[in-house]
Amino acid sequence: MFKIFSISTKVEIPPFLFGQPKETSARIILSEEYEGIITRDYGFIIAIVDVLDVGQGIIIPGNANTFHQVEFSILAFRPKLGEVVEGEVVELVDFGAFCRLGPLDGLVHVSQICDDYISYEQVGNRFIGKETGKILEVNNDVRTKVIAVSLGTGRSGKLGLTMRQKFLGKLDWIEADVAEEYANIEAKKLKASEEEEVSEE
Repeated sequence: MFKIFSISTKVEIPPFLFGQPKETSARIILSEEYEGIITRDYGFIIAIVDVLDVGQGIIIPGNANTFHQVEFSILAFRPKLGEVVEGEVVELVDFGAFCRLGPLDGLVHVSQICDDYISYEQVGNRFIGKETGKILEVNNDVRTKVIAVSLGTGRSGKLGLTMRQKFLGKLDWIEADVAEEYANIEAKKLKASEEEEVSEE
């Protein structure tokens, strides 16, 4: 999900930055151009990690800026289909829940919140399951799975998430799933040992 990429590009440094080391000047320009944008190749670019190399400047007649080939590294958030991620519910609307996953928010559609008929209560600003009684509210910590990734360019992108499968959802739902699974395993072991005793008799 979070990854460091190395990139090489041309950077145009204006005269007002000439008084600083060229690495510092390049970092200022790169931060303005790259930080906070979404690209198809790298995902959401969080920060410039390091300026690795700044080539010798080229001067073009009639232009006061210098042009440099720069190698640098970035920290990016790049979600993948099927990836399991944890986040926090930051907003509830009648069609689903928005979860913050690092620098991006993803949508859990109402049909993907849990394996139950679920309804939105506007007064309490929460979702509640009809049969299970599961409640989802703002500020709940959740574990989700990425089911759709649409990273455009610029500053917009969309993430589709699900919490319907076992061991996904609000963290206390997961604890209940784990306890149930453990109880089932213990029950199977007990049944197997009882059948073994009967067969020995």
